[in-house]
Amino acid sequence: MRVALDTNILVYAEGLGDEVRCGLALRLIEQLPENSVILPAQTLGELARVLTGKAKRTPAAARDAVLGWSDSFDVADSNWPAFQAALDLTVDHQLPIWDALILAVAAENKCRLLLSEDFQNGFTWRGVTVVDPFASQRSPLLIGLLG
Repeated sequence: MRVALDTNILVYAEGLGDEVRCGLALRLIEQLPENSVILPAQTLGELARVLTGKAKRTPAAARDAVLGWSDSFDVADSNWPAFQAALDLTVDHQLPIWDALILAVAAENKCRLLLSEDFQNGFTWRGVTVVDPFASQRSPLLIGLLG
């Protein structure tokens, strides 16, 4: 089963946020089957923005973090069909455009899950189900993925 990670998962794994979520994000990423993880390029761009903006890391440190993530997992580029689908998501489901693009790229790359706390937990579109890994009740899909 393929899974995409949203920016907030990476941000927590980088140590930004409350201690509980940061620890959970790290443990989750360690448990995911490495060959099943997709990082939409949009998430890496957003991560760089958060690291230089909120975290006040240098651009070089942010670049190193982003490149480290891209070394660890497959990166999925955005393309025009994904952007068109994202526009439809903004109209049909009132999603912000950049979140919609992440979901569209996950669908294009045949992901079954998008791990994020920024979408409605359980929302499914084109076969991709959004799962909040920090929810009090774990999704059966996530449990199945982690084995």
